[in-house]
Amino acid sequence: MPDLIEIAKGLLESKEVSFIIGYTKDRFGRVKPYIAKSVEDANNLMFDHHSIHNLAVYLTRLKIPENGRVGIVAKSCDIKAIIALIQENQIKREQVYIIGMNCSGVVTHSTDEWKKENIQIKCKYCADKAPMLYDAVAGTAEPFEQPDDTQEVLMQKLETMSSAERWDFWAKEFEKCIKCYACRQVCPMCYCEQCLAEKNQPQWITTSPTPAGNFSWNIIKAFHMAGRCVGCHECERACPMGIPLTLLTRKMGMVAGKEFNYRHGMAIDQPTLVGSYNFNDNEDFIK
Repeated sequence: MPDLIEIAKGLLESKEVSFIIGYTKDRFGRVKPYIAKSVEDANNLMFDHHSIHNLAVYLTRLKIPENGRVGIVAKSCDIKAIIALIQENQIKREQVYIIGMNCSGVVTHSTDEWKKENIQIKCKYCADKAPMLYDAVAGTAEPFEQPDDTQEVLMQKLETMSSAERWDFWAKEFEKCIKCYACRQVCPMCYCEQCLAEKNQPQWITTSPTPAGNFSWNIIKAFHMAGRCVGCHECERACPMGIPLTLLTRKMGMVAGKEFNYRHGMAIDQPTLVGSYNFNDNEDFIK
């Protein structure tokens, strides 16, 4: 199997892609997003347990050359985001050359040591270690000891709470929000040119960090992710206040799977959940 640098050099040398969105290390040894524009740049590309960023977010924020193609280095969770963007007509399949990486999991934060205690939540329940859509494949997936899914334990605990108890739980969590919008900026599925949170005529969401404004922002964003979240957990990783945002999006994804047998970002020819209707849809949840 060819390695990442070999694939990247071939693509850039043949001009099959205009540039490649990938990972590199800075002078301190930290992994960061990187754009390789030349064969020489390709030598700086790398991928390991610290390649945590979902690079699909750049596909709607970088200008893709007209009638051109860009390359992107992607884990399976990132590929789900690419598929989702194609499903939602934000990019075209022929515009993207996907270098799928066999992934053995990533750490929670870029400076963490690779060990059981530092594995990201999403890796604890990931069932798609190998890329499901790609133009080339690189890397070798190595088995690792799967730690306990502590988030699922917390979700089960929340299920047993009363409505009032769950309200108190989320009130305390959302109280931490400082309205920095890091969760929005890092999310590949947040691509609106103007976010609802920034509209002031009329102003639907208070821009200052108030209890009401914080609830409005976090709940509305969660609903906007219903049936759309690909489970990359970038929102929670980027949150400086440690709010467990993916408890909401993961739960809604589980509901979509249970009620409609739907998983977003799995097939480019599959319609979106909100863009399709089936007379056989289960309506038991409607009260």
